Amino acid sequence: MTAEQARIHMTPKSWGRTDLRPWNGYHDRMTAIGEASFERADPAARRPDLSLTLLFTREPPPTQADAAAGFARPISLAHSSCAAWYVLSATADARIAVGSTQTLSSSQLRTSVRDGSFANRVQWQPARTGDSTFMPPGTIHAIGSGLAVVEIQRKSRATARQLDPPPDGAIPAETGRRLRRPTFPHKLTAERTVLVANPAFILERMTLAAGVARELDVCVETWLFVLMGSGRVDSLEVTVGNAVLLAADRASVLVGTRGLQCLVAYARSVPASYLLRRINSMRVPDPQPSPPRTVVRLPSDSTLRSSPGTARP
Repeated sequence: MTAEQARIHMTPKSWGRTDLRPWNGYHDRMTAIGEASFERADPAARRPDLSLTLLFTREPPPTQADAAAGFARPISLAHSSCAAWYVLSATADARIAVGSTQTLSSSQLRTSVRDGSFANRVQWQPARTGDSTFMPPGTIHAIGSGLAVVEIQRKSRATARQLDPPPDGAIPAETGRRLRRPTFPHKLTAERTVLVANPAFILERMTLAAGVARELDVCVETWLFVLMGSGRVDSLEVTVGNAVLLAADRASVLVGTRGLQCLVAYARSVPASYLLRRINSMRVPDPQPSPPRTVVRLPSDSTLRSSPGTARP
């Protein structure tokens, strides 16, 4: 079987939410969930090259003037991993932080974490639904309040997430570098939009019309996360919030009546040229839109009487 339904491992966090809908059915509970990680159905199976995690931060209290004054999620001190965020939903004042406003040494970074000035030294940027952000290796990043985010990360042995100051020498100097804004996203085809492209992985948004039948030709393990709509991937029924891990093979995709929009992440350095194919390499016609209705106005009875040469029944 090519497609594997991922199981979810939830991690309580003080900055999380008690209602994860529509991305997860968890709600009306006392425990706040900050991270929902997608994992292999079989815990003993080989771990995929990429990890897929949902991050939830609660909305800031009404009295908090600036939601970016503090971190709702711990600072991520990434040594050699890289990650991308896709914003599922965001409040009006939601922000994320990627990189610093100036180049900082390891000592300066450690000091700023200790004295609380770090929030003023990072590059805060507004976060809106549908935004995507890439964090290169060795870049400090943080997520603010009022967000639901998908995080795609290339596995690394050296990743620390903590609010407390790290031990001496734990933060590499390059974490303080300033970042240039990337040029993504861009349209690859009518159905595929490349959101993030880097040497570690590719992140795309794929949008398929209702009733379309397609085949995903993946050459590496690939994550598929449903953003909107529903459908079937091989024998698996999928809907909003579901994640499927695809083996390095082909998988059929049959789109439901509401269409299907999903994120597709795979460990390649360039976008796959033939990721999306027609079923069995055959031409499967897309459903045609209904032709516009033509309204024909019939002449009124008075018009018929006044028209010369018109015979009444």
